[in-house]
Amino acid sequence: MKIRNRVDLEVENQLARVTLQRPEKHNALDLEMFRAITEAQQAIAADRSVRAVVLSGAGIDFCTGLDVKSIMRNRRDMLKLLWKWFPWRANLAQQVSVGWRQLPVPVIAAIHGRCWGGGLQIALGADFRIVQPDASLSIMEARWGLVPDMGGTLALRELLERDQAMWLTMTAEQLSGSRALELGLATMLADEPGAVALERARKLMQNSPDAIAATKRLFRKSWSAGAGKALARESYYQVRILRGSNQRTAVRRQTGEETEFGPALKW
Repeated sequence: MKIRNRVDLEVENQLARVTLQRPEKHNALDLEMFRAITEAQQAIAADRSVRAVVLSGAGIDFCTGLDVKSIMRNRRDMLKLLWKWFPWRANLAQQVSVGWRQLPVPVIAAIHGRCWGGGLQIALGADFRIVQPDASLSIMEARWGLVPDMGGTLALRELLERDQAMWLTMTAEQLSGSRALELGLATMLADEPGAVALERARKLMQNSPDAIAATKRLFRKSWSAGAGKALARESYYQVRILRGSNQRTAVRRQTGEETEFGPALKW
């Protein structure tokens, strides 16, 4: 399914593949691309059969960031990206990153070529990033006199020390995939990140969707929370899982019984 002629969404065997599809512009982000990404996220959220997502970019680059000429020439487009009713909620610009964090299934970004500015913000919304060793990653906004405002700072504070995050943001330094792995921005390196991302996604899909979804929520919500809240969430999620059928299915699978997992719990 092609969304706004900007994103391809394909769901097959419970795996969603999302491809940024503007290769002639190196997948640069115009208003239609922002809208297409959020619509893909909404379609995945509504499809309870989906068990994992692989996010990639068509052409030679993952995404080179904002299509500055397209966005800047129309002030209304800027307002549409930045407007929000409530300050603590994501606007359209932020949703393209934050939306992946909100999905109850694991999201794996396969990064090749350039992943700059808004492209890196999108990738930071994923749970895992498989990166080519010679890819180029950069928090590029400082080059344009801006700060990153697409939600990627949520992941940066989880992945990097504060001084490293500030340095990369202030300088717009370009990192190779290998350097990104050293710093913690990449989960692993692969010459063929798309193929490895698919392999990893299918491995995750072998386990209970309830346990996978609960694990994602647990770590997202408890990573920087106090000990009391983290312990409470552990217990709450475990009780919910035990009340569902997928945990019993997981036990039967471990004993050699051929059986399939049912729909995931609504978290």
